[in-house]
Amino acid sequence: MLTANKVSEITTSDFLTEQQISFFNKSGYLHIKGFVSRQDVQLFLAEMKRIEAHFIAENVDKINGTPIKYGNDETGRRIVQRFAFSSLFSPVLHEFLQDSRFLNLTHLLQPYEGRIGEEEKDGLVINHYVRTPESNFSRMGWHTDSPRDLFLGQRIRPMLNVGLHLDDCPMTNGGLRVLPGTHKQSTLLTLFRKRQFVDHRPDPREVGFDIEAGDLTIHNGSLWHRVQQSPHVGALSRRRVMYIPLVTGEYQRKTAASKTPFYHRLASKVIG
Repeated sequence: MLTANKVSEITTSDFLTEQQISFFNKSGYLHIKGFVSRQDVQLFLAEMKRIEAHFIAENVDKINGTPIKYGNDETGRRIVQRFAFSSLFSPVLHEFLQDSRFLNLTHLLQPYEGRIGEEEKDGLVINHYVRTPESNFSRMGWHTDSPRDLFLGQRIRPMLNVGLHLDDCPMTNGGLRVLPGTHKQSTLLTLFRKRQFVDHRPDPREVGFDIEAGDLTIHNGSLWHRVQQSPHVGALSRRRVMYIPLVTGEYQRKTAASKTPFYHRLASKVIG
């Protein structure tokens, strides 16, 4: 059975210790327990539902060039399964992104200067994984976040993928898997170690996590990772995560006039 590396489970009372920084530099990821309270989690879920109702009512298909992904839950109700730029529709989520701890996390990007990409990339993304007979968004194959820069005609830039988990999700219920240390590989392996998004096979070196609602996971954008499908169908498979992009490089704000990047069109054909 997979076991989370306990060294990476560090409480917020010791936020960004030298031990954390050393572990992250070596392994490429961190798991921070109890980053927010369960009360805050419920507030964020309420905001997620409010934004979802707006998107569905207005039949929103894209925000700033990024597609909004729809599906159905276990009751057959239409839901949003991938939100983009969520904080632009929620003062609550916008305020959350101002949390000073996110700025502290940019130290993990040194010597590069990092920032919160609220209006860059896909902004604050919320993923809602639920496995149903009709669902095509219940897992995600092995990938790195680096190729998107290449698709935009840019060199690979350091970034952090920061996920705030809104549901309890033990390893036995699927969820995030990472390959420790692969953020230090060559560009060739960053792109081609596995078949991006297509390969769902477990790796004997992978690490999984016992997640509780309110936990934060952080990984280097060049680290190979995937989302394991839940063995359950319906409500027991539900997994909702907010992703806060911490980016580097030239500021590149997205607007309503922004074109849909090629990697989104590609991902829509292979994620399932």
